[in-house]
Amino acid sequence: IVSSTDGVGTKIEIANKFKKYNTIGIDLVAMCVNDLIVQGAKPIFFLDYIAINKLKYKKVKKILDGIVSGCRLAKCALIGGETAEMPGTYAKNKFDLAGFAVGLVEKKNLLTKSKIKLNDVVLAVPSSGVHSNGFSLVRNILKKRNSYLPSNIKKELIKPTKIYVKELNIINKKKLISGCANITGGGLLNNLIRIVPENLCLNIDLSKIKTKPVFKWLKKNNIVDSEMLKTFNCGV
Repeated sequence: IVSSTDGVGTKIEIANKFKKYNTIGIDLVAMCVNDLIVQGAKPIFFLDYIAINKLKYKKVKKILDGIVSGCRLAKCALIGGETAEMPGTYAKNKFDLAGFAVGLVEKKNLLTKSKIKLNDVVLAVPSSGVHSNGFSLVRNILKKRNSYLPSNIKKELIKPTKIYVKELNIINKKKLISGCANITGGGLLNNLIRIVPENLCLNIDLSKIKTKPVFKWLKKNNIVDSEMLKTFNCGV
């Protein structure tokens, strides 16, 4: 049995800013189940926790619609959850989300760093965008730019985190990979280091990575390469 719990961080404030609530639930499911599948596990069920200043039916329904959509994409059951109305704890219109996912994998099929060997090839799987990490920095950029935001970038920032369950289930079933990393908080390089055995190192040509316009836009806002790699998935 493999379990995971996570939230969506300050991407919630982007959802509030754009008043778009029907995809943030997909982000929530993704942040949990993507942590399961990199261990070789198949998600079986999910629970949610919504804490909000004041219960507004339409808003909460949109959030839940996203969670349901995320569970369908992850091919797992939404078996329960909790909604807490907490005036005084949360400011007006503010809310927070947490998710909990459980998956199963045969012990012999667990993906651990012990399976990674010298001369293994590192493959990058494309991200759908910024996903759900680095939004404190994103919001700081928006604040400095006095809220000016190109429409295409706005669309990219709210785009939900990709759920990789379908693809990874196929790959894991065929036993095609020795290890896998979910690129979340800590960016591209820090997450990869977690799964590398102590006696080995990574040799990555970053110029080979095809990134998206949203990352180029972020970098134009005086963010150095090391900060980009430490904060964002950079397209992977």
